Amino acid sequence: MTQETRIITHCEQLSLEQMKLNFNHLAQEAAKHQKSFTDFFETLLQTEIEGQQNRTRQALVKFAGFPAIKTLDDYDFKFAVGAPKKLIQELSSLSFIERNENIVLLGPSGVGKTHLAMALGYLATQRLIKTRFVPASDLMLQLATAHRQGRLDEFIKRHVMAPKLLIIDEIGYLPFGREEANHFFQVIAKRYERGSIIVTSNLAFSQWHTAFAQDATLTAAMLDRLLHHSHLVQIQGESYRLKEKRKAGFLTTLNQHEVASGKVVGQN
Repeated sequence: MTQETRIITHCEQLSLEQMKLNFNHLAQEAAKHQKSFTDFFETLLQTEIEGQQNRTRQALVKFAGFPAIKTLDDYDFKFAVGAPKKLIQELSSLSFIERNENIVLLGPSGVGKTHLAMALGYLATQRLIKTRFVPASDLMLQLATAHRQGRLDEFIKRHVMAPKLLIIDEIGYLPFGREEANHFFQVIAKRYERGSIIVTSNLAFSQWHTAFAQDATLTAAMLDRLLHHSHLVQIQGESYRLKEKRKAGFLTTLNQHEVASGKVVGQN
């Protein structure tokens, strides 16, 4: 067995995939440029670390459950004239996550709230931060199912508390019943000052009780926790999807008032 074969075997036994793939050409390069052994070995180790981090990033993206990959570079600030670009760029540092702070994205349908939430979430995964994305309606179904099966505490521990960043999309898109509202309150209360949340909603805070079983007291208690350490991002403008439909000739006249008043229904 040659030395090269032995090295490959050792790397396989230790699950050092990148070292196995790169040690040969890195050794040749080190010899060519007369690098020291320690310089060569450091480069080899760095290659393995980068490879492992890339695999971790891929696993984190899969765990997050994004319906699509969105980035801040893809966001059209020229169209969404009401989006506070400076604030969003500041939030992209992700320091809010280290401080267990929240982000609340408010605005009419179609202005890119979900895009921004997913973009910040994807950025978090690329910085090796465990993240989970879930529509509010799906989260409520999952919580209700776990409650019926007697494993609510286990579900909250694994799916609500485990992620460093939890993204809950489209609050208010569908109204919740009493039990669902109570479950949602538990999510906010348990993560309060223990983990960051990003939420999106097309409802003003004064209307949130309509989405939570008309319970003004519960809603106030929930908002108190959600907003205590939070960054409010309010976005104004017309739906981007409706703009595209108008370009294609499907819509001839539509004004911002019609969108804001709910005469035109779309997804966030």
